[in-house]
Amino acid sequence: MSTAKTIVSAAGLLAAVTLAAEAAQGQVNVPKPTYKFEKCYGVAKAGENDCFAPANACGSTSKADRQADAWIYVPAGTCKKIAGGSTGPTKS
Repeated sequence: MSTAKTIVSAAGLLAAVTLAAEAAQGQVNVPKPTYKFEKCYGVAKAGENDCFAPANACGSTSKADRQADAWIYVPAGTCKKIAGGSTGPTKS
């Protein structure tokens, strides 16, 4: 195989891997914590939610900071201590 063909083949493989990674990026299956936890709504930064808001199928997909229906796991009993935190979804 010539050097030119090798370079073209490697570039094609790199492009395919990059596209697959970009398609998967932004959707994360976040496991439940091993500690006692609660879901805290309305406090996650954009793209930092843990999972399952109606508009977001999985973690890391929220579009706005403090999105009212996006949540993160926090230690049980701490959500209401966070400014804007709620243990249930709120209206935006």
